[in-house]
Amino acid sequence: MDKLVLFNNTILNKLLNKRSGESKFGQHVQILTSISNIYEQLKNLDVSHVILGLPEDVGVFANLGKTGTSKAWQATLKILLNIQSNQFTKANKVLILGHLDFSDELLQVSKLNSSKKKDILKARKLVEGIDVSVSNIVHQIVLAGKKPIIIGGGHNNAYGNIKGASLALNKPINVINFDAHSDFRPEEGRHSGNGFSYAFAEGFLGNYFVFGLHENYTSDKIFKTLDKSKNIKYNTFEALEIRKELKYKLELEIALKHISDNEFGIEIDCDAIQNIPSSAMTPSGFSVNKTRNFLNYFAKHKNATYLHICEAAPTKKTANQVGKLITYLITDFIKQ
Repeated sequence: MDKLVLFNNTILNKLLNKRSGESKFGQHVQILTSISNIYEQLKNLDVSHVILGLPEDVGVFANLGKTGTSKAWQATLKILLNIQSNQFTKANKVLILGHLDFSDELLQVSKLNSSKKKDILKARKLVEGIDVSVSNIVHQIVLAGKKPIIIGGGHNNAYGNIKGASLALNKPINVINFDAHSDFRPEEGRHSGNGFSYAFAEGFLGNYFVFGLHENYTSDKIFKTLDKSKNIKYNTFEALEIRKELKYKLELEIALKHISDNEFGIEIDCDAIQNIPSSAMTPSGFSVNKTRNFLNYFAKHKNATYLHICEAAPTKKTANQVGKLITYLITDFIKQ
């Protein structure tokens, strides 16, 4: 737990905007006051969800992507803490744990050149270390019987989420991934494009469904890899939204059937949402409302075990909107 920085009242009071006659989300969330015995503390607390930030973009860099995902956590906190606390948002059932401090790794990556192969290999080694930290903390949260909500960072962190949850449950975990990409690239060193392939190869990932793959950005080799495994199913964005060959509601049911016989994680990649600043921002994708509808559908199931919202890369101009988007998704998950 050496990377964990607890969320505290000092940070809370700095970000909280109190208003007379209103009760804000941040005024009712729970926090921990000690870094020791995280598992025991969580187990004994009357909360259902634990929010964790992953401010990093090392995995994105290691995948030759556009960095900036390290800023999503802070953008989210500013908005989340200041929404209303009411019968719908259930703030008293939420603990904001804090974030994992990857500042050393970010500093090392800032000195690397993405056009140099040896530098990319260095970044991929750093991702392996990040994997350990993420899987350790997710393991503690799930073992304590709580549902982690993991915010920020690249999709490399899916591996740590899956491994941590799998070890806590002592069995492979299933995953539904709302994504323009499969992130099932070859095991060529860890990065944001192969979290699921590594987790699958190592036995932590059971059944896997990719919802809304973009045909233009999925290689023939990847399609063949996905097609040959009975554990993996997918549909494409074009078949759903452009050609209308597939019925959206029916595809939700098919995906749920594939993963819901076991505990499953929900992965939301912001690359799949139209015009959202992300590591691979798209002009053609699912709407925000359809994304929320998707999340609501899967979050209702009793086997939904964690939520991961990743790849958002806010700028100064877009931080507020990205924070609002992620906050909507967080509360949609909590409300179930």
